[in-house]
Amino acid sequence: MTDIKESDWKLFRSLHGVALERYCQRVIEAVKSVAEEESDSYHDSYLKIYLLLRERDKALAGIFDDPRRSNALILLANIIEEELLSEEEISQFSPEAMAAVDSIMRIRR
Repeated sequence: MTDIKESDWKLFRSLHGVALERYCQRVIEAVKSVAEEESDSYHDSYLKIYLLLRERDKALAGIFDDPRRSNALILLANIIEEELLSEEEISQFSPEAMAAVDSIMRIRR
C-alpha cells in the first residue's frame, strides 16, 4: 500500500503545496473571524485565537508533515479527507493510487 508510482509521486509533490496553501488560507480566515467577534476583552479574543491556532497546527502536522514517498498515500488520504483538493485535481491520480487512498479511508471508518 505504500508503493506509489513515479507519476503519482510527482503529482502529489506539486499538489501538496497547493493543499497546504488552501489549509493555511482556511486557518487565516478562521482567525479573522474569531478576531472580529465581539468579546468581553482582547485577552478573551487572544485566548480563542491561540487555542484555534494550536488545534489547527496539530491538524496541519498530521495532514502535511514529512511528505515522503513511503507515506504519500496516507498524506494524500488526509488531504482528500480535509477537502483540500478539487475533484479535477484528484482525478489526475492513477486508479491504483485512488484505490489505495480508498482503502486507507475505509480502514479509518
